Amino acid sequence: MKSSFFKLLAASAALAVASTAVAADKLVIKGSDTLGAKMVPQIAEAFKAAGHDVTFEIAAEGSSTGVKAVITDTADLGMSSRDVKDSEVAQAKANGVDMKKIVVAMDGIGVIVNEKNPLGDLSVEQVGQIFTGKVDNWAALGGKPGKISAYTRNTSSGTYKTFQKLAMNKEDYGTQTQKMAGNEQIAAEVANNPNGVGYVGLAYINTPGVKVVKVNGVSPEKKTVNDGSYVLARPLYYLSNGEPTGLAKTFVDFTLGAEGQKIVEQVKFVPVN
Repeated sequence: MKSSFFKLLAASAALAVASTAVAADKLVIKGSDTLGAKMVPQIAEAFKAAGHDVTFEIAAEGSSTGVKAVITDTADLGMSSRDVKDSEVAQAKANGVDMKKIVVAMDGIGVIVNEKNPLGDLSVEQVGQIFTGKVDNWAALGGKPGKISAYTRNTSSGTYKTFQKLAMNKEDYGTQTQKMAGNEQIAAEVANNPNGVGYVGLAYINTPGVKVVKVNGVSPEKKTVNDGSYVLARPLYYLSNGEPTGLAKTFVDFTLGAEGQKIVEQVKFVPVN
C-alpha cells in the first residue's frame, strides 16, 4: 500500500514538473484584431507544425490593448495596426519599457460596400465625408437614394485611428456611425445591408456579399500598397520590450522568414520580405 502511495506521489510530482515546463514554453500575444484574427493564429499553427513545442495565448482585442500589454509586461509580443503614439512611448519609458516596433506585413484598408451598390469608385474626400457624417445619403455621391449606414471599428482599434488619419484628415467620426468589434463583424454587416459601407484590412475584403470600391481610382492590392499609390496603406507591427529574445525572437524570425511571409500573402496582406 505504501509502495502504491509513493508511486502515486512521484507520478504527481513528475506531472507538476511537466506542467511547469509546458507553461514555460508559452507565448502571450495581444493586440490588433487585424493581425490577430487570421494572420497570427495561422503563423502560430505553422510555427508549432515546424517542431516548436509551444502553446499560444492570442488575444485580438485592438491595437491599444497590444500597446498596453507591452507597457505593462502582460504579453511577450503586442500586435498593432497603427503607429505607437508619443504619449505611449513616454508611458513605456516611465515603466522602464523600451518599445520596439517590427514591421511584419503591409496592408491596405479597403473601403467596402454591399455588392448591390452600383458605386465602384470614391475619392478619399468622399470617403471622409461618409464617415464624418457630412454626407448621409448615397444619392449625394451619385448612387441610388438610400440613407448610408457606416460601420467602423471601436476606439481601441488601430484601424479606427489609422483610417481617421488617412481618410478623414483626423476629423471626428459622425455620431451615426456604428462601432464594430472587428473586421469580420464590419464585413458581415455590410454584406447584409444594401446601404452599408465600412472599412477592413485586405485579409477581409473577399467576404461574400461585399465589394471593394476604388479610392481615388486605385484598388487596394499588393502592387498599389507597395508603390504607395493606394492612399489608405499602412504597416502592421509586432511590438516588444526591447529587441525580442528567446522564444519571442524565434517566433518573430519565423514570421519574417519564408514560411511566415507566405502565410502573410495567403491571408491577403502584403509581405515585407
